Formats: sequence, structure tokens, C-alpha cells
Amino acid sequence: MRGQDLDIVAIGRSSVDLYGQQIGGRLEDMASFSKAVGGCPANIAIGTARLGLKSALVTRVGDEHFGRFITEQLEREGVCTDGVQIDPDRFTALAILGVRDRENFPLLFYRTDCADAALDEGDVDPALIARTKAVVVTGTHFSRPASAKAQRKAMDLVHQHGGKVVFDVDYRPNLWGLAGIGDGESRYIKSDSVTAHLKEILPHCDLIVGTEEELHIAGGSEDTLEAIRAVRAVSKATIVCKRGPMGCVVFEGAIPDSLEDGISGPGFPVEVYNTLGAGDAFMSGFLRGWVRGEKIAECCRFANACGAFAVSRLLCSSEIPTWEELSYFLAKGSSQRALRRDEALNHLHWVTTRRQQTTPIMALACDHRLQLEEIANAVGASFDRLPKFKKLAVQAAKSVAQGRPGFGVFMDGRYGQDALFDASHAGLWTARPIEKTGSRPLEFECGGSLGAHLVEWPSAQIIKCLCFYHPDDSDELKHRQERELLRAQDACRKFGKEILIEIIAGKNGTLTSNTVSSILSRLYDVGLRPDWWKLEGQRDPKSWEKIGAVIEARDPHCRGVVILGLDAPAEELMEAFRASSATPWVKGFAIGRTIFAQPARDWLAGKTTDEQAVAEMARRFSAFVDAWTSRDQAALSGASA
Repeated sequence: MRGQDLDIVAIGRSSVDLYGQQIGGRLEDMASFSKAVGGCPANIAIGTARLGLKSALVTRVGDEHFGRFITEQLEREGVCTDGVQIDPDRFTALAILGVRDRENFPLLFYRTDCADAALDEGDVDPALIARTKAVVVTGTHFSRPASAKAQRKAMDLVHQHGGKVVFDVDYRPNLWGLAGIGDGESRYIKSDSVTAHLKEILPHCDLIVGTEEELHIAGGSEDTLEAIRAVRAVSKATIVCKRGPMGCVVFEGAIPDSLEDGISGPGFPVEVYNTLGAGDAFMSGFLRGWVRGEKIAECCRFANACGAFAVSRLLCSSEIPTWEELSYFLAKGSSQRALRRDEALNHLHWVTTRRQQTTPIMALACDHRLQLEEIANAVGASFDRLPKFKKLAVQAAKSVAQGRPGFGVFMDGRYGQDALFDASHAGLWTARPIEKTGSRPLEFECGGSLGAHLVEWPSAQIIKCLCFYHPDDSDELKHRQERELLRAQDACRKFGKEILIEIIAGKNGTLTSNTVSSILSRLYDVGLRPDWWKLEGQRDPKSWEKIGAVIEARDPHCRGVVILGLDAPAEELMEAFRASSATPWVKGFAIGRTIFAQPARDWLAGKTTDEQAVAEMARRFSAFVDAWTSRDQAALSGASA
């Protein structure tokens, strides 16, 4: 049996939250929704993982798309899923939520015979509980006999192994059958039977956390201090009373004559946007300190700050800060009462929660539209054949990748929609352009609203935006292009998509060792923080050193640089590969016409078959893959010499 390699195991609800995106509207009028993992225990498992604890979740999800979403997202967040059971007969629970105004947050639970409600004792693995320092149980899952037994089993097991029990009162009256199905927003209905039920749990807890209303139901009194005294009468646990904007107050021993005489943790003055999920963020922050033996005042500080983040943002688990983000906030604060408008915090949140990415990126770029049209015109071929050629390009990339991570394609939607489908099925890293081909100043191909256009694009697709930009451009041209790049970045962030900015300077001026690095400095100055840069191949190592130094200084969370081809001879590109080893910030390449131009010409002219075109593109792509691999091996040899 392994030792305690886990900090917490949370047990109970896991759902898919669908949040209405129209703030201030009725749920009846919602037109679109954002999706996130929800359910108090699942939120806490994710929140504590983000804050640096090793967490696990015991729950059930359906054997369907939403169940897989929850499991995959838990794994992406670093949550151990050994305790997640797949229920073949039940759907994953859903919660539909909205923001009506600053006081009203309509909430519907779709939990009739759902997967997590069917949790039973058999789902609690003693070996998993033996690995953890603490188990987190929640009030909702004591409302049904089978799930209540599951939680009691986990509580008994963790105590047998010297661990602790954390109880989140998590009182939802309608999930106890005390309110109508449309009254999920209700937070408190007095119930002697629920109080009696919970009082059987309290003596077995080491930490009890609830709002004032939740402590009312646990203690059986609507006077908060009296309710806390009632809890203390049956439990020696540390009691945490959440008080919203006033922060929290904690009682480790005897209950004093006033709430204010407990260990207090003041709240943070932020604008309330949505209170749903704030308690789960609070608990995540508190546990970050409590499990590690921090002083209670510090636990409160972490908890209140995490709660402030949650109430200032829309979703639940998705909005809980990471440890780096929380540390930044605690050290520097924010000039914004609405934390969701703090650009520095938003950037930190994005870069520390986006999906992990394998590097290097080795991509076959075939997002060209104008260039392929010119080739088709030159050989007298119909543009109707271009979509099929792009599918052949994906086949070539797939054949070289052989299922290995880091391989990808650049592909457009105008001629390459079917190719994009193929790339997705093949698991290829995919970047997709938004710029109007050849535009200078930059324009977007879609016209109108970029955001309205991107809503249809899968989140896994990287948004690529090419801009022809040179330091000698006029101020008017620079400002116009920078404005469009910022619009693109803003749209990507709003929709949770990565953005790759491609800069080509050499077509509109001379290239020196300072040209590209000076462009990056300027673009960082105006507020651009792309996930990726795509840059011209530099054959001078000093150019790469300067580029890397700018990225390191301005955004150390940048994914890195991929080298573009510009139809350059293969020998020149491979020389640029070797020079780029001067900085670790160059993370791959995306080569296009040097790979596909001649095969496209021959195939469109009817001189080669599909198989021959795929084979020739694969051969050319493989040559660059081999060159990059040699470059990496040479760099490693140099580092170890």
C-alpha cells in the first residue's frame, strides 16, 4: 500500500454546469451557455489541485460525452481520477445557471436518477482513502441513503488511517426535497429533519465549513452564534463561518460571546458578479493552508481571496485561481474592484490554466489560400480541387506523425474545412488563420464581428493571425494593425482559445539582427501577450538570442516561437533551424510551400496520383522533422559537453 501521496479526496457531486452568457437576462431568454465542470466536491478537487494540493475525486459520471468531459477535465487539472466511476445506465448530472442581477442567480439542477446520485459504498476504495490526509464530504450527499453510506464509509476509513474529515455543509434545500424543482437558487429552508440528520455527522468531523445559513441548518437555530454553539456541543471540529463580503470567522475551541471574537479573516472589497461557486473556491483556498498546517489566519486569507476571485467571475471551477495567480494577487492586489477586468490577473489565469502542450511543434502549413489559387490558375485547374488537396496534406502530416504528440498542421476553413475535420480526428495540433490573405493593413477574412465568427470554431484549434509589420512602418499603419491584433487577442481570450501571432517583416523592409526583436518589444508594449509567435527564419544566432531575451523578459509564460518557411529553400530553413538553437524559446516550425508547392502543382496538373502527392509531401515534411531532431540533439550534446 502506498503512503499518503494525496492531500484530499473529495466525495460526491460532479456535474456539467451550463452558465447563461447573457448577464442580466432570465434563464427563459438565454441564447448561449458556457460549459464547465461543476458540483461542490468536483469544484473543490479542481480548486485545491490548482492551488498546489494533490487531490482526488470519488464520484460517478455517465458513460457519455459529458461524463468524458468531466473525467478529461479533471485529468487536465491534475486531479486523480482513480475514484471516478463510469455509470453505464445513468446520465451525468447537469446544472443550468444564470445571473439575473446582483442578488439573483437562477439555478436548475437536472439530477433525476443521475450518475453521481447513485454513488454507493462500493464506489469507495479503501486503498484510495488510505492514500489521503483528508476526506471532504458534503451535505448534499447525505440526503440519500446510499450516498450517505458511501461518505460515512470514507469518513471511517480516513480516521482509521490517521487522516481528517472535512465537512462542507453545502446545503441545497431542493436537493433535500424541501423546495420545488425550479427553486435551485434557494439557500435556506428551516428543517428539523435535516438538522437531525446532520447532527449525526458533526461529531465525526475535524473541520466544518458553512455559511451562516448553512450553520443554522447544522445547528438547528437561526441565531448564528447559538447555531455554532449547538454544533460545538456535539463536535470538537474547527468551525468556519463564511460571511460573504465580511470574510469569515473561525472557532477552534470554546465559542465566545461574540462572532467577532473568533479568529477573523477579513474579506476583499470586490464587485460581486456571481456568487455561485464562491463557497467552493473559499474551501479550496482554506484547505490549501489547513492541510499544510498553516496558521488559521493564513488559511482565512487564502480562502477569502479565492472567494473574491469566484464572485468576480462567471463560472465555478474554471474561475478558481491557481497558486501563482493567488500569490500575485496577495502580494500586489488589484486596481480593479471587478477582478475579471484586471488584465494582469486575467493573463496569469489564462496561462496557468490552459491545456498542457507538448513541444516541439512540427507542423505542415497548408492554410494558404491565395498561393494555392495561383498554382491552380497556372496549371488550369479548378479551385474546386483545392479542398481535396488540403485533405491530402493532412494525410501526409498524419503519416509522418504516426500518432506522436507535437505534430500538426496549419489549415484554413475556406478550402480546408474537411481537412480540419480530418486533422481533429487524427489528433493533430491545428492552427487556423483569421487574416484576410495578403492584407496590409491587417483585415480579418470573416468581415464583421470576429467574435461572432470564432464562436463556431473548436476550442482545440489555435487561432493564427498573420500581420505584415516592420519597424519602419508609419505610425498610422502600426496603430491600425496593433488595434486589429488586440481585437483578435481579446476575442480569443473571451472564447478560451489560444492565439498565435505570425509576424513577417522581411517583405516590407530590411531585416537586421534587431528587426524582429524590436517588433516584439513594441507589440508587448501595446498589450499583446500571444500564446505563440510564428516568425521568419533567422540565420544569425544573435537575432534569435535577442528575440528570446524579449520573450523571457516580457512574457515568460509564452508557449514559444515556431519558425515559418516563406517558400525559402530547404537549405536556408535548415540553417535557420540550427541558428535558432541559440535560444530555448524557439519550439518548432511550420513549413508550407517548401513542402507542398511542387506536389500541389503536379497533382493539380494531373501529373501525379493522390498517393504520390501524399508520399512526396510526407518525404519533404520528414526531412524537416529529421533536421529539427538533429538540431535538438546537437543542442543537447552542446549543453552536456
